[in-house]
Amino acid sequence: MLKFQPNAEIVLKEIRSIADFMKNGFSAENCIFQGIDFAQLNPNWEKIKIENTTFLGCNLTKAEAISLIQRGAYVYSKPTNLLYDPFRTNLYTCQELMEGFSEEEDNSYDFKIYQQFSRHRLNPPIQEALWQRIHDYSIDHALRDLLQFDHQGMTQKKCVGFMGGHGTLRTDPYYEKTALTAKLFTEAGYFVVSGGGPGIMEAANLGAYFAGRPKRDLDTALHILSRAPHYTDKLYHRQTMKVIEKYPKGQISLAIPTWFYGHEPSNLFSSYIAKYFSNSIREDTLLAVCLYGVVFAPGSAGTTQEIFQEATQNHYGTFNYYSPMVFLSRERYEVNTFIYPLLRQLAWGKEYYDMLHLTNDPKEVLKFIQNHPPVKCG
Repeated sequence: MLKFQPNAEIVLKEIRSIADFMKNGFSAENCIFQGIDFAQLNPNWEKIKIENTTFLGCNLTKAEAISLIQRGAYVYSKPTNLLYDPFRTNLYTCQELMEGFSEEEDNSYDFKIYQQFSRHRLNPPIQEALWQRIHDYSIDHALRDLLQFDHQGMTQKKCVGFMGGHGTLRTDPYYEKTALTAKLFTEAGYFVVSGGGPGIMEAANLGAYFAGRPKRDLDTALHILSRAPHYTDKLYHRQTMKVIEKYPKGQISLAIPTWFYGHEPSNLFSSYIAKYFSNSIREDTLLAVCLYGVVFAPGSAGTTQEIFQEATQNHYGTFNYYSPMVFLSRERYEVNTFIYPLLRQLAWGKEYYDMLHLTNDPKEVLKFIQNHPPVKCG
């Protein structure tokens, strides 16, 4: 009889490629295999020890799966009725999500997943809800791999988030200011993160994309995009593609969107896309990873929610660090609303009080965040 050992901890190895399997000496003991196509390798499972072994979404023959289960393995096959892979091991790219798109009709992979999700968006059946949660965990994992968290929760990439209105026109002055700010940050070695949608979010990834190029190139891109200023305009994606075709090699950045708002078009200037089904997880993650700071351009209710969500994370030191919050628009945050004075009042006496700043100048945004790195709690 096995005896319960409360202090015994089994460390499970995550095997996510054939190369990882080979490095592990073809051992399957205390291993979790995820998204591997074993048909390329055709291993002799009878000669491989199976103990505390799990297979998630791996390509196994029916006979292999039955044999492994009989020997004690847990085998979870990829469902055949889903458009998406809940066990994926990497983030999305805009090319993957936009496959099948045309201006005449949106048959993109992205929109098809949104349509499938929308059928039960507010009340999914249990099996579909479970697949969505597993998918979002897989995105969490791929995001951790990209940003490279240490044991205290700090990322190797110096993430700075950009928040603002999804309906901001490409011709709006703050669209250009946001793009210029993100360009400066990328050139200074920071990693730009947005919510992955249109408006200010697109402007942030656009600015990062043009890092290292002369400002006149960004000005040219803005002129091209101005032909379709709103994301509902017919030529919206066509003008985006014209920019990418003219400037095919851009700098990297991250987008964290959600299918909950899947009617919004994909942001094509982002290099990595961590797309979630759960908007609440997405919102929390978007702010949580931006430990080097968050820039708030003008926005409405959603942006206001994000402001106080970030303030709450700072107020309680939720993610182990206090981070700077910079507001890019005196008119929006001090004149038309009293959000900035209110936030200063809320932060009075707290560690993050001196990490709040208000300005209209992109260069000042960068300077402030450079001078106020994240501070460890406690």
